[in-house]
Amino acid sequence: MDGGTLYSIGELARRAGLTVKTIRFYSDRGIVEPAGRTHAGYRLYAPDTVARLALVRTLRELGLGLPVIRQVLDQELSLSEVATEHIAALDAQIGILRLRRVVLTAAARRASTPEEMERMHQLATLSEAERRRLIDDFLDSVFEGPHGGAQYAAARRSMTPELPDDPTGEQINAWVELAELSLDPDFRVTVRRLHAAAVPDGAPTPPRPDLIAIVRDVAGPAVARGIDPESPQADPVVADLTAHCTRAHGRPDDAEPHRWLLHRLHTAADPRRDRYVGLLALINDWPAPERLTPVIDWSVTALRIRAA
Repeated sequence: MDGGTLYSIGELARRAGLTVKTIRFYSDRGIVEPAGRTHAGYRLYAPDTVARLALVRTLRELGLGLPVIRQVLDQELSLSEVATEHIAALDAQIGILRLRRVVLTAAARRASTPEEMERMHQLATLSEAERRRLIDDFLDSVFEGPHGGAQYAAARRSMTPELPDDPTGEQINAWVELAELSLDPDFRVTVRRLHAAAVPDGAPTPPRPDLIAIVRDVAGPAVARGIDPESPQADPVVADLTAHCTRAHGRPDDAEPHRWLLHRLHTAADPRRDRYVGLLALINDWPAPERLTPVIDWSVTALRIRAA
């Protein structure tokens, strides 16, 4: 049956690894056509039909529809054109499936109510413009009033998540959690107070050195060495800390530096701040940030003891 010999539909099915029913279906739709018929009217196919069916089988397994396959076979479309279009369609489907998986995974982990799952789904499927509006609204609530303005543009940028065009499931999950945080009224108040604590008292001016950065640099080594914040060994660290902070914020003669700094750090002690910064780094593919809550907690404890 090689060479110029025609194949019966049964022989073609055996060689192509398909069922007779499938080949008959393709033949009826013009995907493959018989090269002739027997005296009894049965279809006969040329040997090159085996290669044609192999291509059809591959394209079907890749998800292409019969109309597109027929255009490829008839050379109305090139395989390159079809593959490019199909890749784009698959990417869109993969993105949708990834979003669904993230929402369902989060719902299972949190034992969410239907309402909470719907909220997560809405946040996960926001467009880029919608995500931008949500974050802009959050940052406007943080930087509004006398402590806002163009001089804080860099601070706004440092708090802005930029979800990539092709995010990982972990980044999508981080975005959903960060969006939920940014919508929390209590967290908005906390961040606004934290921002206000980083600027001098009185009229708006460019921001002074970040109090949290000073606390990290001065108290961090003491925390790393395991110094008890209530012990005498912490006294010189606290003195250095209050001196740096009051000088940086124009209060070197403050009569109660411990109380002043303690008041400023109370807001910063909120662990949600660390969580927001960690989620932000994950979304923006930045290096994992240092957790500041342990250093701030140490400083608050040390200051409270000495302000009593």
